[in-house]
Amino acid sequence: MAGVANLDSWQGVHPELLGTARAFAAFIRVECGLRPNSIEAYLRDLHELLAFATGLGIDDLSDVTPRLLSDHIRYLSADRGLAGSSVVRHLATIRVFGRWLEATGRVADNPAGILERPTRWKHLPGVLSPNQMRRLLSAPEPRPTDRGAPLWVRDRAILELMYASGLRASEAADLTCNAVMLDSGVVRITGKGDKQRLVPMGAPAVGAVDLYLDECRGVLVEAGAKPTDRLFLSRSGRPLERVAIWQIVKRWASAAGLNGVHPHVLRHSFATHLLSGGADLRVVQDLLGHADIATTQIYTHVDGIRLKSVHKQFHPRG
Repeated sequence: MAGVANLDSWQGVHPELLGTARAFAAFIRVECGLRPNSIEAYLRDLHELLAFATGLGIDDLSDVTPRLLSDHIRYLSADRGLAGSSVVRHLATIRVFGRWLEATGRVADNPAGILERPTRWKHLPGVLSPNQMRRLLSAPEPRPTDRGAPLWVRDRAILELMYASGLRASEAADLTCNAVMLDSGVVRITGKGDKQRLVPMGAPAVGAVDLYLDECRGVLVEAGAKPTDRLFLSRSGRPLERVAIWQIVKRWASAAGLNGVHPHVLRHSFATHLLSGGADLRVVQDLLGHADIATTQIYTHVDGIRLKSVHKQFHPRG
């Protein structure tokens, strides 16, 4: 639905419910401190819920019942045909909204209280093999048609850093020059909820970023209309956005002959290769910035070969 960031543009929602939506939007933005992408997702889901309720003639929060919420979830799954992961996200939004309604006294009882806690549909993430990753990282190279700043140097620095440190696309886009400490070989990442973590970079990533700073970024800065402290810049000197990071990863993956590769595949590969090498799950959790170790545990299902080798090595009957 277009315009979810601007609640005045919402269609099909009763004015009384729209006023509640504004208060909830302020809550998740100010008190929860969510990042813009998360706020956008919460409000998009809430818009659909309140439009569904309005369509049933509901204009009072006291009429938002567990039955209505169940019917809405059923509608999303059966009629809309949303994927399981999308339905789970809607469930999470509804549960937060229900708790907020009760906590602020807007309803006597949380209508989402009896809904089952959503369990994210487990599926194995896409992971590149070490050999495939080497092909991707070596794909950026100069082309005869290149003019101006050597953007392939920038792109290689992005790929090396994202894989070496397990960055999300948004985290790579938001990096500032001060966040990358080449002398100590670590990068300070600001993740979801504005939580910061320090992650090692590794020598290849340090070298790639150093080369980018020496040979490319200064040229890009000169092309910009105003100075910026963001690390990765576009050809016009503006900070790269998350969508541009996606395009860069997909472009060089295609050049390397790899299909279905996007920024999160680099993050998945980072975690899986660490666990394959013997890293502790808790360490990988900290490096990824996961609040719950259950989110990290999905990577333990990916590397069955190492699991079997550990069993054979340490179990008396292995």
